[in-house]
Amino acid sequence: MLKRLKPLAPYLWKYRSPFFFGGLSVLLTNGIWILFPQVIRRAVDDLNSGVTRHKLIVYSMAILAVALAKGVFQFLTRWILIGISRDIEFDLRNDLFTHLESLSYDYYQRTRTGDIMARTTNDLNAVRQMIGPAIMYSANTVVFTAGALAFMMAISPKLTVYAFLPLPLVSILIQYFGRRIHERFERIQAMFSDISARAQENFSGARVIRAYVQESAEAASFETSNREYIARSLKLVQLMGMLFPTLQTLLGFAIVLLLWLGGREVLLGHITPGDFVAFNFYMVQLTWPIIALGWVINIYQRGTASMGRINEIILERPTIADTAVSPDLSGTEVEVRGEIELRNLNFGFNDAGASASSNGGGTDNRVLKNINLIIPAGSSLAIVGPTGSGKTSLVNLIPRIYDAPSRGSLLIDGRPITDYPLATLRRNIGFVPQETFLFSDTIRQNISFGVEHASDAEVRAAAEGASIANDIEDFPDKYDTVVGERGITLSGGQKQRTAIARAIIRNPRILVLDDALASVDTYTEEKILNHLREVMHGRTTILISHRVSTVRNADRIAVLHGGEIVEYGTHDHLIEREGYYTDLYNKQLLEEELARV
Repeated sequence: MLKRLKPLAPYLWKYRSPFFFGGLSVLLTNGIWILFPQVIRRAVDDLNSGVTRHKLIVYSMAILAVALAKGVFQFLTRWILIGISRDIEFDLRNDLFTHLESLSYDYYQRTRTGDIMARTTNDLNAVRQMIGPAIMYSANTVVFTAGALAFMMAISPKLTVYAFLPLPLVSILIQYFGRRIHERFERIQAMFSDISARAQENFSGARVIRAYVQESAEAASFETSNREYIARSLKLVQLMGMLFPTLQTLLGFAIVLLLWLGGREVLLGHITPGDFVAFNFYMVQLTWPIIALGWVINIYQRGTASMGRINEIILERPTIADTAVSPDLSGTEVEVRGEIELRNLNFGFNDAGASASSNGGGTDNRVLKNINLIIPAGSSLAIVGPTGSGKTSLVNLIPRIYDAPSRGSLLIDGRPITDYPLATLRRNIGFVPQETFLFSDTIRQNISFGVEHASDAEVRAAAEGASIANDIEDFPDKYDTVVGERGITLSGGQKQRTAIARAIIRNPRILVLDDALASVDTYTEEKILNHLREVMHGRTTILISHRVSTVRNADRIAVLHGGEIVEYGTHDHLIEREGYYTDLYNKQLLEEELARV
């Protein structure tokens, strides 16, 4: 159990000074409150010998002073300790987000977004409750019980023993209920993750659900999951419903026993009426700490279960990291010319779906096989081939979204790609992926994403280069137009051109366009290419496309088939070979002629 809380140690240590003052407030709060029955004891015994106006005023003022002082320090206790829990929650959320940002692409391929969201919200809140209220009430319970026990022993050791007779049974109950609460809460949180993931997928895929008229089916499926979540939550409620009454019953039994035996002690003259009243006050004051103990157990078990789930994220390590960076390339101003070389490159996906693996015998699961290419700095290479031939996998290796299996199989400017820090490498690459993603923000922010303090002129120049400027000017708010989630309010072509502008504005040495013109018509494509030719000048450019019209003007064209380069050369050279590229060219010519008819 404590092993799960180990990741919290640095955060607790960071706030050791506030914890000290919070602990001091706890001591003062409970130390003052422990004196309250003593004031009552003196008042009862003193007033028993005679009631005077002076005595009433003195004891009344004493009671008010104790209550006021207790209130002040109780406020400080809550302010400090609950405040610390909020600060730790803030730090932990920031660190968790930063850690998630550092994880490699493969983690998000195998982990549902809804599950991550559940852990960073609901689970994090449970951890905060454990750090704040649980620690505060635990400290109050321990300090007050210890102090009260000392005073009760001073009044009557015999009565104290009887009063605490139920404690062994309480301990057994706490262990039993605590274990059951932990197990049930873990199942509840797992179910909450499932619900969050299902909701996130439904919201993201709203158009598909409506297109296939699956609203009712999805609602029914969600209701089933929700019913399971409620059922599991009710089981926990039943458990907590048993814990609190059980503790109160044991406390009630102790008080009844105390009234009978304590009254007898007073009649025998072993203790004074004031002692008896003070002892009863201590027992009443102990009611809340004992009840709070059950609540703390609940919070603690929830918190440890949630911390275990958060810790699973913390223990994740990026599969792609700066592990072999060359010292001479570790500076921030490393100049990249853009020459790319692939030497006998083999690449395949292992079971995790992210790491590369070469063929080790048996079934050949390689996506790329023996790729050899040299792309001179400032030149352009187009890649064509059928679906599944490995085009996207190839370009994903360049910014190290995936990693090449062996050092030296992929080089930039004659250096293994792993010699470059990831930040330096990716800063010099403008990448437009096959699946366009835009943030739910303004068009200006989407284009300038990744560039600090981009000027309006730079944003407009990038938009011009991507042939999206005219479209933006037609929008009511122009560059301040807010696009929907994932750019849903834009057309497919507008999204792709905005993504191209986002890549251009970075002024990269290497520009990778992975089928980035697939959603635009031929006329718009020609406009974009005319602008891009100026942008591509002096940059190493890699274009993936299924259209010959897109790639025909590239310096070199590589044809991938089955993960291998089967044709390589210029457009005219490949036409003369009458291979796959020629067939693709003739097919598209025929389609264009039929479209004119």
